[in-house]
Amino acid sequence: MAANEKKKGSFVLQAAVLASASLIVRFIGFLYRLPLTSLIGDEGNGIYAAGYNIYTFLLILSSAGLPAAISRLVSTRITKGEYSNAHRVFRVAMAFAGTLGAIGMIILFVFAEPIANFVDNPASVYCIRTLAPTLLIVGFMSVYRGYLQGMNIMYPTAMSQIVEQIFNAVFSVVLAWILVQQSIPLGAAGGTAGTGIGAFAGLIIIILFYYKEKKRIVQNIQLEDRGLKQETNQEILKSLLCTALPIIAGTAIFSMTNLIDMKMVKSLLLASGYTDSQANVLYGQLSGKYVTLTTLPVSISSAMATAAIPTIATSVILGDKEMVKAKVNMALKLAMIISIPAAFGIGILADEILLMLFPTQHEGGALIVAGAVSIAFLSMCQIVTGVLQGIGRIKVPVIGALLGAVAKVIFNAILIPIPSINVVGAVIATDICYLVASTFDLTMLTRITGVRPYYGEMIVKPTLCSLVMSVGCIGAYKVFNIAFGNTISTLGAIVVAMVIYLIAMLLIKGITEKDFESIPKGAAMVRVFKKMRLMK
Repeated sequence: MAANEKKKGSFVLQAAVLASASLIVRFIGFLYRLPLTSLIGDEGNGIYAAGYNIYTFLLILSSAGLPAAISRLVSTRITKGEYSNAHRVFRVAMAFAGTLGAIGMIILFVFAEPIANFVDNPASVYCIRTLAPTLLIVGFMSVYRGYLQGMNIMYPTAMSQIVEQIFNAVFSVVLAWILVQQSIPLGAAGGTAGTGIGAFAGLIIIILFYYKEKKRIVQNIQLEDRGLKQETNQEILKSLLCTALPIIAGTAIFSMTNLIDMKMVKSLLLASGYTDSQANVLYGQLSGKYVTLTTLPVSISSAMATAAIPTIATSVILGDKEMVKAKVNMALKLAMIISIPAAFGIGILADEILLMLFPTQHEGGALIVAGAVSIAFLSMCQIVTGVLQGIGRIKVPVIGALLGAVAKVIFNAILIPIPSINVVGAVIATDICYLVASTFDLTMLTRITGVRPYYGEMIVKPTLCSLVMSVGCIGAYKVFNIAFGNTISTLGAIVVAMVIYLIAMLLIKGITEKDFESIPKGAAMVRVFKKMRLMK
């Protein structure tokens, strides 16, 4: 029992490391998007997003599935003591990522103009060409991250993400400021140039961490049992492809929803009578504000999903079914008790948050209100996908993503052409997309594992407490707004909302002492709550 608790605590610790890094990265992302939006405006954001979404799609096809795939392959081999095979996974993956990254880079640079024209955004050609070298850089970085994650070492990924985002933020703003004086499209390209510079800085950091661990890696290889089967490069490549391709397919399908929006939103708005500039502005609000805000809390569940893959894969290899079930329920519960109140909070303070973050470009609150619920659905989808990948059922999320994408296309086509809805229709379609995908994935997870999620703990209690929190949040904002401006009132309301939610969850035992004991510093928090008589 003690060993099980230790394993569970280790999973939460690793998830906490990645979640903390993700929050820091998202926060830095918020900070630099403020001056960037002021420099290039919503129109520039639309141009920026068009180029960035194309780059993201090719990135997914070339390397985005590698960290999860490599992590799983490495962790299963290390569990069996096959350290040389684990390192061979790393070497084969490096060659694979380098080849695909180089091909993607050439395609993106050479065919930038026809690609930009195809998505009805010719001004994005500079952004596309600027992002081309980043495909190769991120490909290499993904391999290092996946290898170290498979060894259950999450700190290098966390640190490289933070360094990457710092460099991205600084150079994106500086280059945008320099180039926007010539034109908005060039200013947007300056913003995307920071992405490549940041990725290169992140690659250097992850390489340094790798060489720090290399001595231990070599020692483990030298001490392993010589009777173990040594896999060939061809066998490793086959395993890598069989593991990575379904992950890539599922991720690519969800990425296609962004491409679908980029193509359908722009073309449908133009067909409805909007000018090219007006369509770019609306698309810029969708991509630069709605996506930026709603993906912040989702980054926590994404980190948890990343941490879940190697640890659940290890439990599967060891045949520890009870530990698999415990980890699945814990991951689902933690994801929902964070994402559900986040969805409520962002939804009810949408206009206030936009005014605080983008004081000169604060339009787009309706998008946030309509799309806040997607935070919970996407968080659920990501964590369940991570669990399914951890237990080896990597094809299931692909089907779920495909079903969601089909729903997305259908509702985009129905809603966007309606003048009173326009771009909000894309957000509503995204809500439906993630609802369909998460429902399918969760249903399949329960059938495959036999795990019965604790829906009362996972959904009902967080939702009830979020409703109470929402009332307190609205009241707090109105009280603060009597004496203070929007920024202080919004921040104050958020703090009050967090306190109300936590107290409400403690009172109805939505968060238990056992939950706190499985997170870093949880025991100390329990003592404080007991002194406050919020826990028995």
